[in-house]
Amino acid sequence: VDPSYTVGELAVKRQQILKKLEEEGVINMNKEIDFPFVPQRIAVISSKNAAGYTDFIKHLAHNPYGFRFHTRLFETPMQGTETEQGVISALDTIAEDATAYDVVAIIRGGGSQTDLSWFDNYNIAFHITQFPLPVITGIGHEKDLSVTDIVAYRSLKTPTAVAGFLIEKMMAAEEYITELGNGIAEISRQIIEKNRQRL
Repeated sequence: VDPSYTVGELAVKRQQILKKLEEEGVINMNKEIDFPFVPQRIAVISSKNAAGYTDFIKHLAHNPYGFRFHTRLFETPMQGTETEQGVISALDTIAEDATAYDVVAIIRGGGSQTDLSWFDNYNIAFHITQFPLPVITGIGHEKDLSVTDIVAYRSLKTPTAVAGFLIEKMMAAEEYITELGNGIAEISRQIIEKNRQRL
């Protein structure tokens, strides 16, 4: 998408891409992937100088629960003509070692609608639909969703919101494990008491 287009032309282009993805039957494929129980190993596609990336890392590192996250940055332009090739190359590199990661986060801070229109891209979207890991986006939209957001497993408004989502998933995992532990302890107590009475 050329940002020199008018907003109206961008909207038409986005609808054409979405229609094509729907016709190909791939638009929801990434959403159908099972989300990992403990999303701790995160491949991040972003620019290292982006404020959104810095916010994302800080939010993860300083979470109040002490959860440890392992992130690796796959740096790429997040605006301009190199965005498509950069994001696709990053996805391909991650896919080559997909077992090393739990999720992929594509993050970029806010910007104008034309700045963010680089993510209304068929090739990026198609790669995401075929990707073996869930992809989470935080591309900084205020209102509209890009095509990349729509095909991702989950789209959030900002990079910080992506970090918050991952922390919430870790909290849910911890609570579930705690419940299992309590259940095992209670069953053990019952078994011990039953056998004590027999003895």
